[in-house]
Amino acid sequence: MAGICNLCGLPDELCICQEIAKEQQKATISVVRRRYGKMVTIVEGIEDTAIDLSQLAKILKGACASGGTVKGRTIELQGDHKKRAAKVLEQNGYQVEVR
Repeated sequence: MAGICNLCGLPDELCICQEIAKEQQKATISVVRRRYGKMVTIVEGIEDTAIDLSQLAKILKGACASGGTVKGRTIELQGDHKKRAAKVLEQNGYQVEVR
């Protein structure tokens, strides 16, 4: 039996909560230099809990061919992947700001 979404009241197969949440979020992408000169791409600003950050991180890591992690509500990717991460996020329906 299909479950019913608590937010929109539609069956789980037709639930649009995540799509609405994507449109309302503005992802900010920046690059910082860590110890030993390592570059890390940080994706922030996705605060809605309806969005599964671990799944989004998996998509970004696969597209950028790099490792990464989720810390709190931010995604960290190993290396400088601003352009590629921005392109992938825009294709998935997010508004993106690159710093």
